[in-house]
Amino acid sequence: MSDVFDARHLWHPYTNVTQPGPTHKVASASGVRLTLDDGTEMIDAMSSWWSTIHGYCQPDITKAIKDQADKMGHVMFGGLTHDPAIELGKKLLAVTPPDLQRIFYCDSGSVSVEVALKMAVQYQHAAGRLGKTGFATVRSGYHGDTWKAMSVCDPVTGMHHLFAKALSAQYFTPKPPIRLGEAWNPDPEENGVGVLRDLLAESHEDIAAFIIEPLVQGAGGMYFYHPQYLNELRTLCDEFNILLIFDEIATGFGRTGKMFATEFTDVTPDILCMGKALTGGTLSFAATMTTDHVAEVIGNGSPGLFMHGPTFMGNPLACAAACASLDLLADGVWQENVARIEDGLMSHLTRLRDLPGVADVRVLGAIGVVEMDHNVSADQAHPICKDLGVWLRPFGRHIYCMPPFVTPDEDLAQICAAMGHLAEVL
Repeated sequence: MSDVFDARHLWHPYTNVTQPGPTHKVASASGVRLTLDDGTEMIDAMSSWWSTIHGYCQPDITKAIKDQADKMGHVMFGGLTHDPAIELGKKLLAVTPPDLQRIFYCDSGSVSVEVALKMAVQYQHAAGRLGKTGFATVRSGYHGDTWKAMSVCDPVTGMHHLFAKALSAQYFTPKPPIRLGEAWNPDPEENGVGVLRDLLAESHEDIAAFIIEPLVQGAGGMYFYHPQYLNELRTLCDEFNILLIFDEIATGFGRTGKMFATEFTDVTPDILCMGKALTGGTLSFAATMTTDHVAEVIGNGSPGLFMHGPTFMGNPLACAAACASLDLLADGVWQENVARIEDGLMSHLTRLRDLPGVADVRVLGAIGVVEMDHNVSADQAHPICKDLGVWLRPFGRHIYCMPPFVTPDEDLAQICAAMGHLAEVL
């Protein structure tokens, strides 16, 4: 039952306030379970929008936040610094591609994309390429809800099409046509590289950067594509003086089975965005990393300063939480867990392929997707999920899960059974 005050006054994401959908009031959360105010327990198959990779109330992260709160909750990052920020920087350098040496802390994933886009334009300006102010990307992508980030989301199937006339016009190429697991076709007309080259050759003087979600398109369609596309994209970006931005907000920190999806490729982006699981899902925080070359070109140009500075940049509490989360990932147990979850999802979900209405089933790491041949309703799913004891939030044609890495096998089986039930009834 939705809370009356909540329904009257609190505006939830992607919600019509005149017809607010059902909400469940969470009283507490621990491990992989949410406990509602009426005592009902639900397994969280969503990791709170893909972020709570270690589960809720993880003791080491909780302790790190409490200890830091006793010392300093926040201090401005302009002209000041602190140990949590420095320590986190060292830990990030240890797990990201070695060419990425400069770290800009920010507030959220969307903001990290804004920072990356702004960084690319300022880089091109400092390099004397003043006309390079636009961006290119692939269709069916999603990069966030803030203003510039909306402009590089899919203009037709994305959530932001109604803002089309108010947004900067960007350059779009078809999504990579060869799926992950399929054989790479070297023919540029078949693998998507031909049309990509045509776009960049024609419009490169206007394009500052190409932004893409590596290997996995998230909220744009849960689509997995061949990593060779990214290798080819890197070559073309170099040829046309276009920076390459990898948006790893959804894929970073082990979700695909590797620490970053970038590791499936042979290349390194010029700029990498991260967020979501950075703090283990405890506090909103993100980072944008780039190379010494990009940073130094900006620094040697005019005005030299990078023109961005969030109030809560480098928040000590968030930095402490992120350090604790990375320490948990450092022991490598997450790799065994993600591999175990991937095997479990494959075993349980592939059985759903033959259900009426199921168009596709796909799995990568701790990501399981049942794509339907019709749209499914999150509002209709919510009460069913409560009865099933599994929290799922479908969108578009997708019933999917991204469970915490610590999800045990019996809970994973229950998640998959719930996904199958939703596929049958929605």
